[in-house]
Amino acid sequence: MGRAFEYRKARKLKRWGNMSRTFTRIGKEITIAVKAGGPDPSGNSRLRALIANAKAENMPKATWMNAIKKATESDAKDYKEVIYEGFAPNGIAVIVECATDNTTRTVANLRNYFNKNGGTLGNSGTTIFMFSHKCYFHVKPKDGVTLDDLELELIDCGAEDFDQDDEEIIISGPFEANGDIQKYLEDNGFEIASSELVYEPAEYKDLEGEAREQVDKLVEAVEEDEDVQNVFTNMREPDVESADE
Repeated sequence: MGRAFEYRKARKLKRWGNMSRTFTRIGKEITIAVKAGGPDPSGNSRLRALIANAKAENMPKATWMNAIKKATESDAKDYKEVIYEGFAPNGIAVIVECATDNTTRTVANLRNYFNKNGGTLGNSGTTIFMFSHKCYFHVKPKDGVTLDDLELELIDCGAEDFDQDDEEIIISGPFEANGDIQKYLEDNGFEIASSELVYEPAEYKDLEGEAREQVDKLVEAVEEDEDVQNVFTNMREPDVESADE
């Protein structure tokens, strides 16, 4: 589980090339969170999680605070969260998460990326059934609390998987458990270093050489679009175990 997260993070850093893309993505998420739940983090659990993520990505405090302030202004962009589905070359399923103020532009751009790179942008329901929507929490260990203790408590909140290294505990569960897990961790004084929502495939497909490069080329083109927040596929990444192993 931890290796999968680290690979996704390394891949994004490599493709985006700098922090500005990361900050833009988090800034959009903050705008959406503030519009939905208000600018006060104490009463907005999603905003609290995004602030933690901003800190984990070394986003300056002034930058994320400015994003909160701008989101409350009357002329703030009204971003809509949209999911698009399709297939990359070699039958690889793709899910694209977007935050956009113009869905007409977004879908036209995505269709162009897919068509130019040997893929097909499909309708809603084309691929999402092949994935599970999951939440991940990266938590700092707490003195006097063992991983076994935490498992016993969080299983009641819906958590399913646990992993630990020298620096953090990684907890995952279904998307529906996200709020309950976050509430338990916050109420019990755990420091949430970061969290994320991901789509994990039920089964991975193995590709090598040119076939893998074709998929990577499409994913890279899609990830460069300013409206795109995340891209998920069912192509097995290097050194990442499949979900059913």
